[in-house]
Amino acid sequence: MELFIMLAIALVVLIYRMQSGQDESILKTFGNTVKDLYNKYAPYSYQDVKEKSKQLGQDYSPKQYATQVVLIGGLGAAIGFFYFWSIIYAIIYGVAFIMFIPYLQYLKNNKTYSEFIFEEVQVYCSNVINEFNATQSFVKSLEGVRDSGILEDPILTDVKTLIDQSYRNGTIDEAVEEFNKKYPYYMVKNMHQLFLQITKEGAQDSGESLENMMMDIDTLVEGVYRDKMDRDVSHKKFLTFGVILYFLAILTQFLMGDGYKKMLNMFYVKLILHAIVIINSYFIITGEKFYNEDTGVE
Repeated sequence: MELFIMLAIALVVLIYRMQSGQDESILKTFGNTVKDLYNKYAPYSYQDVKEKSKQLGQDYSPKQYATQVVLIGGLGAAIGFFYFWSIIYAIIYGVAFIMFIPYLQYLKNNKTYSEFIFEEVQVYCSNVINEFNATQSFVKSLEGVRDSGILEDPILTDVKTLIDQSYRNGTIDEAVEEFNKKYPYYMVKNMHQLFLQITKEGAQDSGESLENMMMDIDTLVEGVYRDKMDRDVSHKKFLTFGVILYFLAILTQFLMGDGYKKMLNMFYVKLILHAIVIINSYFIITGEKFYNEDTGVE
């Protein structure tokens, strides 16, 4: 109740100040200071992630960001207040949680993009092998896949570059090496290695090798998607458990009653509570990075 009363008072004062035109410079200075601190210490800003999302072919709207600010910032504020019974700590933790929202969104967007790239790489490898069965030429196979319309950028552009480099250099070795570095997938490296061998030693009896390669790709893709489903299930459990851990200290104070507030007068108790929040937050952020890492990359 005290929290809501004080927030209401602060809101009334702020509205009055803005309507009366007083302290406008102070409000502006305060706003600029908060913005500078955010841009300096936050892993990513909203604008950064919005631009990165556009580059990944995705959108990060102000509505999405505002919703995340309310939910995640509200969680941080609730933790700060109910852990320490202090509005100051509520503001500090609320702002701290908000600062990491764009970074977490970037991880999520990057995962979506990596899944798209993995699918495109799978299509690239499978169709190059099918084209080779008809053309018996690696470069001709690439041209067939390029003209088929089944690939999208950035893979399509890189396949065009691969073809151009092959004609310009007179060999596929250098072009393939650059492609492998950009797309460090097991199926890409193995397929290119097989075609390098066929190109140098001849295409005789290559059918069985290509068939085995297709089987390897199918097995690899199946394993990657099975791992993705397992990760999704584990991710939900991980987040649920992480949020529950935040509320253990709050549950403890309800069990202790007034004794909890008396303990807050001891500085080491506050240090322990800060450590609980920081350690749990660190593991959640680290876990998010792990669960959103590139799909299928070695």
